[in-house]
Amino acid sequence: MKKILSLLVIVAVMLFAISASAADKDFFLTLAHNLAEDHAVHIAMTEWADAVNNASNGSITINIIPNGQLGSEADCVSQIQAGQLEMTKVSAGTLANFVSAWNCVSVPYVFRNKDHLYNVMNGEIGKDLYNLTNKDGFIGLAWLESGTRCFYTANTPVRAPGDLKGLKIRTMDSQMAIDMMNAFGGSATVMGYSDIYTGMQQGVIDGAENNITALRDHADVTKYYCYDEHTMIPDVIVISTKIWDEMSDEQKKIMNETAAAMVTSYRELWAKFEDEVKSQVGDKVQYVTDVDKPAFQQAVQPLYDSLKTGDAATYSFVERIQAAN
Repeated sequence: MKKILSLLVIVAVMLFAISASAADKDFFLTLAHNLAEDHAVHIAMTEWADAVNNASNGSITINIIPNGQLGSEADCVSQIQAGQLEMTKVSAGTLANFVSAWNCVSVPYVFRNKDHLYNVMNGEIGKDLYNLTNKDGFIGLAWLESGTRCFYTANTPVRAPGDLKGLKIRTMDSQMAIDMMNAFGGSATVMGYSDIYTGMQQGVIDGAENNITALRDHADVTKYYCYDEHTMIPDVIVISTKIWDEMSDEQKKIMNETAAAMVTSYRELWAKFEDEVKSQVGDKVQYVTDVDKPAFQQAVQPLYDSLKTGDAATYSFVERIQAAN
């Protein structure tokens, strides 16, 4: 009996040690992204990394690598899949290259305004989107606003879709972005963000489409920024499912709660960032506000029709987004 009791004590101690070891496992995570250190996204994620480290008593360390040092957004996702990277920040448009249903947030005018965007991404729809790539080796953990994308050009003001006819406009490497440009009558030209300045300067492209903070880098070659406000594509922080599954419940809770706090505080940070960029740009760029937005919305209706008949998974999310408050 004593031997059995002693054996049970030993087993209990071993199980406790194993449990404690799992709960206390340390994680050193690298998070890569392609923005500069003074960008609002980098600043927000740096503060978040500090919050995670403090809340976890040092058991989770997030090392942030900016400026595209580890490659493009798609490269970084591929590195996560290969077990060479733990986390990255990407545009939701990039995620659609892995799971097409992520295209739902890139559909032009799917979001009515920023309140609508926040309600969708912070709710059940956002959670469902995060889990779309579980089988692909990574999941969404948090999202960050990335402004409202508009057209900006070197020489031609864009007030209606017809103004884009014959213009070569840089887009992301996203089929939805390419299809949008075709619907508007422009010519989509896929190239890296770092090539836009030279492309506009040399006339390789006539313009690009992005949120207003892009003028930090392109104001010198931009004459018009046109408020058609066609998309509000969020950024998404993704993490390796292998790493996530190894974390204790408490560590997951810390990651989720601190990430949610970051999303909330980031809204104000992003607004200030946009104002700072406008102030820096000054009168270098003319802002075109008399845009025929209904004409742009009508021009992309065929994209909705195409999704409805050809991509049921994406269209289902589109319908849910449109129905959300």
